[in-house]
Amino acid sequence: MSENLFDVKGRNALITGASRGIGFALARGLGRAGAIPILNGRNQDALDIAVAVLAKEGVIAKTCAFDVSCHTQADAAIAEMEAEGTQIDILVNNAGMQHRSPLQNFEIDKFDQLIATNLRSVFSVSQAVAKLMIDRKAGKIINIASVMSLLARPSIAPYTASKGAVSSLTKGMAADWAQYGLNCNAIAPGYFKTELNEALAANTDFNSWLISRTPAGRWGEVEELVGVCLFLASSASDFVNGQTIFVDGGLTATV
Repeated sequence: MSENLFDVKGRNALITGASRGIGFALARGLGRAGAIPILNGRNQDALDIAVAVLAKEGVIAKTCAFDVSCHTQADAAIAEMEAEGTQIDILVNNAGMQHRSPLQNFEIDKFDQLIATNLRSVFSVSQAVAKLMIDRKAGKIINIASVMSLLARPSIAPYTASKGAVSSLTKGMAADWAQYGLNCNAIAPGYFKTELNEALAANTDFNSWLISRTPAGRWGEVEELVGVCLFLASSASDFVNGQTIFVDGGLTATV
């Protein structure tokens, strides 16, 4: 076992939805720890900007643009990377979307889009990567779940369903793939000020409620997710499998 349990130096880490928000923060954190981040998204220009920002900070990153909700694109992109000599050692399934509407009025096309982005993508990218990790008998898969894997709020029922399913799928991954040396776990962020939460952050009443409801008394900072990610990406978590770790300032621990 490595003397440095949290060492990720030289490992290739594919992070989906990484041009901004939580994905970008995790890519930055992994890169600063010595991993080689591979930023994924659909917009190559946005990825290039993100890579340029990291380069100015001394983090050398790569890009791989494809639509994670498209099974064939994901499979082809992963196969191409591996064929070119870039094996994926760490996968962070972060890509996600939000759409708010009362459930009785929720549009079916938005429901399908949300499930494809938040859940189907986790299956598609993980399956493509896991097939190759299984051959190597090693790999770390980290899925980004949510406090909504466990809780619910009005107007986001499909999002809640998708994130509950991500947590359950994580357990299923461990049940199938732990025998091959893969570690499959999830991080469930609480309320962080990201693009997905812009509407909530702008709502004075919601801010007051959240601060009073959360034992830590504040929103989370995206950088505060990096430590858990490094733990799950490194040898420190070699006997941790199928778990969802909540990083929420104590919100889900209290009533």
